[in-house]
Amino acid sequence: MSTSIKQLASQTVIYGATNILGRLLNYLLVPLHTYIFADAAQYGVVGELYAWTSLFIVILTYGMETAFFNFSRDEEIKSKVYTTIVTSLLVTSTLFIVLCSCFSGQIAGWMHYPNHPEYIVWFSVIIGVDALTSIFFAHLRHLNRALRFAAVKITNIVVNVLFNLFFLLLCPFILETNPDAVLIKAIYNPEIGVGYIFIANLIASVVTLILLMPSMFKQKYVFDWALWKKMFAYAFPLLIFGLAGIVNETMDRVLIKYLSVKDDPQASVGIYSACYKISIMMTIFVQAFKYAAEPFFFSKSKDKDAKETYAEVMTAFVFVCSIIFAGIMLYIDIVQYFVGPAYRVGLPIVPILLLANLFLGVFYNLSIWYKLTGQTRFGAYIAILGAVITLVLNVVLIPRFDYMGAAWATFACYFCMMVVSYFLGQKYYHVDYNLKKILLYIFLAVGVYGLSILINRGLHVEQVVSRLLVNSALLIAYLGVLYALNRRYLRSLLRR
Repeated sequence: MSTSIKQLASQTVIYGATNILGRLLNYLLVPLHTYIFADAAQYGVVGELYAWTSLFIVILTYGMETAFFNFSRDEEIKSKVYTTIVTSLLVTSTLFIVLCSCFSGQIAGWMHYPNHPEYIVWFSVIIGVDALTSIFFAHLRHLNRALRFAAVKITNIVVNVLFNLFFLLLCPFILETNPDAVLIKAIYNPEIGVGYIFIANLIASVVTLILLMPSMFKQKYVFDWALWKKMFAYAFPLLIFGLAGIVNETMDRVLIKYLSVKDDPQASVGIYSACYKISIMMTIFVQAFKYAAEPFFFSKSKDKDAKETYAEVMTAFVFVCSIIFAGIMLYIDIVQYFVGPAYRVGLPIVPILLLANLFLGVFYNLSIWYKLTGQTRFGAYIAILGAVITLVLNVVLIPRFDYMGAAWATFACYFCMMVVSYFLGQKYYHVDYNLKKILLYIFLAVGVYGLSILINRGLHVEQVVSRLLVNSALLIAYLGVLYALNRRYLRSLLRR
């Protein structure tokens, strides 16, 4: 089992390195955006539009990534599975871009951006291209071409970052120092403002498509209608699951805009979106793990000790997540500078959202039971339950507590999904998870953070150094306890 864990860990490291480098570069844009656009309402536009983007990417991929991994286990039809899915996504993505472009004015008006129909056109292309390239990336994961996957992903992020820097820093600087710069004036318009964030993303998405297209043309394309229907029947519950999941993950930004009773709800969206991203390390790890774990879990499904491996993976996952939680919260005095001063009022949501994302990661671990048994409808049921919880609690809590209510709704949603999935999984695909250790790791992380609050309560706001010294001592003690609890296992893992 330790060998399997190391195999998964090695792939997680590659995907994780990609995500860490890529996300760090991407997340470094958050300080750039929140310091340049000091008006939180401007950044609220970014948060809302990307929430809708996440929703429509799920719709346009309609569960075909997981269907690809599942049906590709049959070597005889593997190539046909790939080409059928690529053809399907190409048709639906193209249709989506055409329709959104034709009705961009009406859609922009409905979203309360009547003066910016160009946002709809840009985002339709981003969504359509990203939906299509998702299957190319899935193909690379299936072939265990993690390095190729990493290279393209990093290129996407680097291009996005460079064009953000170009439009938001370099162009304004050149015009300020040289107002007659003809070339810059021809390609840069200060009135576009926050729109350049979207343009940079659009350029990066197109570059990614170009890089991945050669693999697309290497295949002999066959569209098998009968096979597509089987895959869609398998994937449709995952589409419902994905839609419900996006409601859980991103729709709170949209709901804050319409439910907040604050004077400037768009500013609340901006504050919430910026502080949500402070949970960067937890999000990166969960995402990296998810990329590596899905093909890994499928590949191990026929092993005699598969369930023992899944249990060990879960324990290791929570172990790492608990350290991430403690590390971020004990150094929040430093982490807060990740966002501009106008956004730091939202810092109290950070521990809530960190735990919520930990629960989401546990849920990803647990979800293997319904994927392996073919009972994907349960994934849809659980996600729908989460969406109902999200919507109801947001409607109830946001008018009273603004974005803090949205944070607690996210926490409750992922916690309930995790618990329900665990009990259903034990019924249909029993795995002996080490609950004592898992709960101990979580309680220790939350406990050391609570102890930090109690000890530092008497310190003034200005005594940052004193708080950091206290919290550093607590973190060292916490890590020492974790090592003592897992000394033998960690040593055996490193020796293999």
